[in-house]
Amino acid sequence: MSLTLFHSPLSPFVRKVVVLLHETGQIDRVTLQGAHLSPVAPSAEVNRDNPAGKIPALRLEDGSVLHDSRVILDYLDHQHAGPPLIPREGAARWRALTLASLADAILDATVLLRYESALRPEDKRWDAWQAGQREKIQRTLDYLESAAIDELASRFDIAAIGAACALGYLDLRLADFAWRERYPRLAHWYAQAQQRPSMRASAPPA
Repeated sequence: MSLTLFHSPLSPFVRKVVVLLHETGQIDRVTLQGAHLSPVAPSAEVNRDNPAGKIPALRLEDGSVLHDSRVILDYLDHQHAGPPLIPREGAARWRALTLASLADAILDATVLLRYESALRPEDKRWDAWQAGQREKIQRTLDYLESAAIDELASRFDIAAIGAACALGYLDLRLADFAWRERYPRLAHWYAQAQQRPSMRASAPPA
């Protein structure tokens, strides 16, 4: 029996999982099952074993379901024979997970901005709140550019996967952010990272 990944090609959190599956040679173990949902349009099938109603969700061979991309990534990283993409212990583990969490912060803020502009009625949008989300993205990119770029470039691990998917999602949803102009080191790194087969195979549809 294969694993089943509840999947939307536009979800950056799903993309992280798909990238790891390609990087670790596990993509053929997984059946992708479409799940298109939003906070106002949930999926009954996703909710059945996943009360948070979030994707990605991964159904295991025994029928149990894992959800939250961080949990799924950790599980899958224990299922292959190659070098781990999440260090197993020590300072390297906490550093990699912290950088991965910063990438998730970019994704969270970008998703919230997307919901605000696409789902909330225009007369109910809060400009200061949107500005705060953009500032959060900018602060995080400032840090990655100045304090983490060498680590991201040294190995395509859980932190690099997260950062690459976050930058790709910025391109998809916040094209006006123009992050490449402000972060040339990240832009150079991402130009190389997005050529990886795993990134190309998981790219959202144009």
